[in-house]
Amino acid sequence: MRQQLETEQKALEINLDPNIYGTFAEIGAGQEVARHFFQVGAAAGTIAKTMSAYDKVYSDKIYGTESSGRYVCESRLYKMLDHEYELMQVRLQNERPECTFFVFADTIAAINYSRTIKGDGWLGLRYQLQPDGEPNDIVIHVRMLDRDNQLQQQAIGILGVNLIYACYRYNDNPEVMLQSLMDSLHGRVKIDMVRITGPDFEELDNRLLSLYLVKHDLSDVAMFGPDGQNVHPSEFLYKKYVMMVRGSFRPATLVNLDMLRSSFNHFRNEKEVDARKSYLLTEITIKNLGSEGELDEKDFLDRAELLNELGQTVVISNCDEYSKMSRYLSDFKVQKLGFVIGVRELLELISEKFYQNMDGQLLSAFGELFTRNVKLYVYPALQEGSEELINAENVPVPEGVKFLYRHLLDSGQIVDIDGYNPDILHIFSKEVLKMLRSGESGWEAMVPTKVAALIKQKCLFGYPSERMEFEY
Repeated sequence: MRQQLETEQKALEINLDPNIYGTFAEIGAGQEVARHFFQVGAAAGTIAKTMSAYDKVYSDKIYGTESSGRYVCESRLYKMLDHEYELMQVRLQNERPECTFFVFADTIAAINYSRTIKGDGWLGLRYQLQPDGEPNDIVIHVRMLDRDNQLQQQAIGILGVNLIYACYRYNDNPEVMLQSLMDSLHGRVKIDMVRITGPDFEELDNRLLSLYLVKHDLSDVAMFGPDGQNVHPSEFLYKKYVMMVRGSFRPATLVNLDMLRSSFNHFRNEKEVDARKSYLLTEITIKNLGSEGELDEKDFLDRAELLNELGQTVVISNCDEYSKMSRYLSDFKVQKLGFVIGVRELLELISEKFYQNMDGQLLSAFGELFTRNVKLYVYPALQEGSEELINAENVPVPEGVKFLYRHLLDSGQIVDIDGYNPDILHIFSKEVLKMLRSGESGWEAMVPTKVAALIKQKCLFGYPSERMEFEY
């Protein structure tokens, strides 16, 4: 069991370590992190320099300009780390050969007087674990929940101390590293992106970090790109048109691929959508990952591996309700948001909202989901035991909700997907999974070619390794 220390204890312990020495560069919320190390004493053994370039022109002269014009962004943080770490090496490498150097940097936009800025920012640490060794980087994005500027500054100070302490004391356990970031901060911040790179973390799969963020309630949402590197939506979804496909992808089948292809084509061709600024996301929920009991990290990575192989950006979330995901993405001023849903899942969603809101709150319950810029795109299915097609138009919704459901269809907030392939609707992921695990032939024809090859190559989802050895 990890002992949780107070912020001051952590700062003092770092100060008293003669081998840790570095620079603090903080923009946007005061020098709150460095202040902790100064206040606890013995800071001369830890701090080489602190600085804060508030003036934008002055900051640009030091770190260079940003093509986006933004200062609270990932690229700004990396420029700060690059510049300050290079200075550390040039000026002190020969003077302090026994030290492990670090640079802590942050660029923060705290809540403003008019509340038009909610409060968020980027924090990072570039640090050595051995003297004269190559440095590691950890970069995080934080959303602040306090509704007061001074409280947000205080939270950044605590988070910065937690980050530095975690990197030096828990670097052998990335999951504990992340959990410790919330010490003394529960309910005050959300950390929705983390990336750890460097020679001491070459064996770490960063996609697991996204999983840990959501698993341990550091965030409701985390994302990683097709290259497996964690990303933050502010860096690529701002004012975009976004479609999200939720599924189990266990494994990704021809139906999943057709759903992605047909729904995104439908979405991009709508007149109110700018196809050049549209983006497709695939989502797996924590609830789905744990549907068979304990959350299995390998099972998660197997799904992630296949989705990345298919070129997908993957979202991990605990947003069982679509309205919760919609609220999260609204912070990035998404222009239009489309959720793709199978017709059976649509029936479950409509029925659930009806039976949970029979006290007259039904309209309000649907209003939470169907906001001005949100649509549901429905992928059809075959009626069980027959060849009859079920879609959004003929799905048997409860009698008491038919009038409201008809309104959602007529207003275009629930739409059937065009251009799907009706010949593959008989394929189900559960059947494919059962077949490949038992070594039964034929499942390969139910998944994309590259998916079948990867499952065999890496023995994903329990594919028999002895069969793989025989085949190859």
